[in-house]
Amino acid sequence: MSTPLVLVVDDEPDLVELVTLTLSRMKLATQSAGDVATAKKLLKSQRFDLCLTDMRLPDGDGLDLLEWMSTQTPGVPCAVITAHGNVESAVRALKLGAFDFVSKPLDLGVLRRIVSTALKVSSAPVAAAAGTERPGGQLIGHAPGMERLRELILRVARSQAPVHISGESGTGKELVARMIHASGPRAEGPFVPVNCGAIPSELMESELFGHKRGSFTGAVADKTGLIPSAEGGTLFLDEVADLPLHMQVKLLRVIQEKAVRPVGEQRETPIDVRILSATHKNLVELVAESKFREDLYYRINVIEIRVPPLRERRNDIRPLAESILTRLQERVGVESLELSPDAWSALETYDFPGNVRELENVLERAVTLSGSRMIESEHIRLRAAPRITGAPPVATAAAAPGESSGALNDQLEHLERDAIVKALEQTRYNKTAAAKLLGVSYRALRYKIQKLEIE
Repeated sequence: MSTPLVLVVDDEPDLVELVTLTLSRMKLATQSAGDVATAKKLLKSQRFDLCLTDMRLPDGDGLDLLEWMSTQTPGVPCAVITAHGNVESAVRALKLGAFDFVSKPLDLGVLRRIVSTALKVSSAPVAAAAGTERPGGQLIGHAPGMERLRELILRVARSQAPVHISGESGTGKELVARMIHASGPRAEGPFVPVNCGAIPSELMESELFGHKRGSFTGAVADKTGLIPSAEGGTLFLDEVADLPLHMQVKLLRVIQEKAVRPVGEQRETPIDVRILSATHKNLVELVAESKFREDLYYRINVIEIRVPPLRERRNDIRPLAESILTRLQERVGVESLELSPDAWSALETYDFPGNVRELENVLERAVTLSGSRMIESEHIRLRAAPRITGAPPVATAAAAPGESSGALNDQLEHLERDAIVKALEQTRYNKTAAAKLLGVSYRALRYKIQKLEIE
């Protein structure tokens, strides 16, 4: 097996020497480049297993090299070296496809962990499909949205960037998180799911970070927190929107500094954890309402994955139902559970506001009610739920053009869009000036731009 080769791109000889010495002790070969042009030549001429690049270079920016590598050498992971505290640059790099980042002055322990994880990615073969059986689970369905979701899971699994998974309740956000973990270099490490809405506010810091014995009444022994227990693996923060504001500040520091401080401890402990998060709530709206910290939003939302609701992939209802029935018949001891044509029709025309989780509950109840192998339409008890926002409106014979609330909303959004675009053009796309011109706050304008999908 050949020795892995790492390219170090930096114009500071002392830093290059420090990194080279550290990597040589890991039995890795290195080459160095002092600028972007030299780095590109080396990357074209031979195969590297990893690239470490500084952000500031004499003839350009580390982000320029990162963008070039994404098209010219897509299989080579690239980690960036940023100035201490420059989180904005780190986030930009991760959005452009950087594997991870390390801050100056270099923490050699963090550097070694990043390099070890990146080499696992570089040497691992790309999975043929994210739909195959794996420890993280399986996505069922072949709707276009699901195919895109599988492709995205494979891409983000090879990175260490924080991922935010959005989607309605019951769509399978935790399953997506488990698949990202199982498809990446941390698959052998722990996957620690945390329901942020289920932990009492007064216990949250101790549960997440851990505590030292005697740090508060009742702390009779040291306790390892949920975040440190995910060391070397993945931490999944489910319903992250339910985090109290004081915990959002502490979580932001954990992400930025890659360290935790247990309650009652004086020093921070470095951690090596990838953070995935999810919520069914609209974080953009919560940020606009000052209920979720803006800086934390941009830090956890480096990459966003949207899980489509079941009503957007109705053709997947049948294979999902068949898979659920297979599991149920093993549990109840009934062979070959079947649905009548009317029962199938009832399922395939329902909106499923509770999505896949509701489908599972409906079928489990139907199996219990039927008491036999055949499930009829009367066994399919579907709740009368209001139509979910975003679903196609039901047309009625009495509705005249322009009278529906949907049409009115469309007209209002059209007027808002025109006003915002004109203000942006008038201020040469300066959002601060455009907000003043429109008489709204900068945050409100940015929320409207995202909501209306104005490029």
